[in-house]
Amino acid sequence: MHWKRRRARATFVQVIAVILLGGTSLNADTNDWAKIAEPRLRSIYELEEFRERPFEAEWLLDSSGYVVNQRDEQSDQTQRIEYDVRSGEQRSIKVSEAPEGILSPDGSHVLRFRGRDLIVRELATGNIVQLTEKPEERDLFFRDPQWSPNGQRVLFVESDETDVRLRPTLDPTDPSYPTVRQRRFARVGETIARLRIGVVGRDGGAIQWLPVDVPEEGCYFGQVDWAENSEEVIVETLSRFRNQREFLLVHVETGTIQRLYYETNDAWAVGSQGINSGVTWIRDGEAFIVISEKDGWRHAFLHSRNGDQIALLTPGDYDLIDRGGVDDERGWFYFYASPDNGTQKYLYRVPLDGAGTLERITPEDQPGTHDYQFSPDTRWAFHTYSTFDRPPVVDLVELPDHMSHRVLEANEELQERARKWITHPTEFFELPIGEGVSCDAWMLKPKDFDEARTYPIFVYVYGEPYAQTVLDRWGAAQSHFLRVVADLGYLVVSIDNRGTPAPKGAAWRRSIFGSLGPLSTEDQAAALQELGRSRSYVDLNRVGIWGWSGGGSNTLNAMFRKPELYHVGIAVVPKPQPHLYNAWFQEIYMRTRDVNREGYEQSVPINFAEGLDGKLLIITGSGETNTHIDIIEGLVDRL
Repeated sequence: MHWKRRRARATFVQVIAVILLGGTSLNADTNDWAKIAEPRLRSIYELEEFRERPFEAEWLLDSSGYVVNQRDEQSDQTQRIEYDVRSGEQRSIKVSEAPEGILSPDGSHVLRFRGRDLIVRELATGNIVQLTEKPEERDLFFRDPQWSPNGQRVLFVESDETDVRLRPTLDPTDPSYPTVRQRRFARVGETIARLRIGVVGRDGGAIQWLPVDVPEEGCYFGQVDWAENSEEVIVETLSRFRNQREFLLVHVETGTIQRLYYETNDAWAVGSQGINSGVTWIRDGEAFIVISEKDGWRHAFLHSRNGDQIALLTPGDYDLIDRGGVDDERGWFYFYASPDNGTQKYLYRVPLDGAGTLERITPEDQPGTHDYQFSPDTRWAFHTYSTFDRPPVVDLVELPDHMSHRVLEANEELQERARKWITHPTEFFELPIGEGVSCDAWMLKPKDFDEARTYPIFVYVYGEPYAQTVLDRWGAAQSHFLRVVADLGYLVVSIDNRGTPAPKGAAWRRSIFGSLGPLSTEDQAAALQELGRSRSYVDLNRVGIWGWSGGGSNTLNAMFRKPELYHVGIAVVPKPQPHLYNAWFQEIYMRTRDVNREGYEQSVPINFAEGLDGKLLIITGSGETNTHIDIIEGLVDRL
């Protein structure tokens, strides 16, 4: 991490302590809180001693083994070490000579960028063919290049940003005379990039532009991929507001288009996290699986290649959290879910015949978060397991019995460090806020916690539709940093309000549609009051709140709309004027001011700035390229 960011973290803790504690000592035995915080922060951010070692490997196509890339300290070369999957024995070592770029299916050519253009190099001869040529007068990019299965064609997307307006930002060069750089930035309601899809032969020549209509207001593409052959392309189109999506099957040679799937929903048909996006082909391309929330839950549906729905694969009142893998040979669809606890993640499977029989694969005695990297035949997986308090362990498991064959990464040093610093188990719980609604939450307690005392509350908030903070996973929600804050004498709490992307059904996630801010503020405040009512050691007369980006916006809303509850706030790069934010994100949930003026009026924190009564710190950066400083400057003027 950059040294300036590490220093900023240390300064951040200093600010918290000074503002919330008024510069006083934490207790009679502590005269200098910095002696507690600074070594811990250095351990987290400079030495990175709380970062887990990941296990990174590639499965062999026949699933008989896997390859680990490892740098040899003596030669400084990257070695490819192959291991047998069942025995774990090393089978071969060779120096990695993989060329930079994307190898063709037969390994004879490599596709890569040169500048902004796409080129292909023949490995045997070194001959280079330029596939695209960016016009001087246009500001465009080529992205997402893919080989056709036969290696004879290249598919790509062209993104033309010429008509997207420029905005100046400061580059952190000389602090006295910084460089000003012009960047393309599409704000709410403004022109977005123009997209089209091209196919070109491996040997160059004319580009075939697929006849996919793009509306005047613009649109977005989800999946753009070869449709399990070298003649057809599947294109997922998303309307500008993401309330409509469809899958088109386009024949490259004839230009004929067949619509395979279409859905619409006023409060977005596809989530911005991309979980719903794309199809998964099965049965050699004769059928596909699509993820949709059209019945109120995020479910998997099976369709034939002509688009007809065959079956609902995952029936029931629960959400699919994400795809896993497909065992086409034995007829299983693997996916992640957690029907009883929205903070955790487990592996399940259902039959591909549509019987809907739900089978949990993850062992019942391992509560927390699980991830799997499947072998091509889905008989094996690299399995990663962690909790909020327990660092990840990676082992090799055989499916479907989940038999563990060996540990691949135990993170022993990190496990020992965690046992030293985590003196109280993190408490996960639900806070009922009325009308049958409960919010997930967690709490970190000081190491010298005494239930007979009362403690100030420090709330970490995000609260927008792009992320959960209440996740039972190692490293979630800046937990390492927040443990330091807790040990300075605080109860640190995080709460997921309605509108966060928890697996609690589409109605939960879409409840904030049209106006980000009001509902999340009400939910957070009600949950905070329930916390104080149910726990005698919670001091609601000393409440601080902080968040980043959307969490910064919710910090402002808390301070402005609920001054009787929140006394100190730290808002990092907030969006007090969301109509100045980027179109890609804000328009999903709030459209534009032309069609949703009332929603914007009720949502924007700047309109409620006169409610501020406590102490507020706003942090931003002049070089911010997304949450630009002028989104905040208007609020500074208002205050």
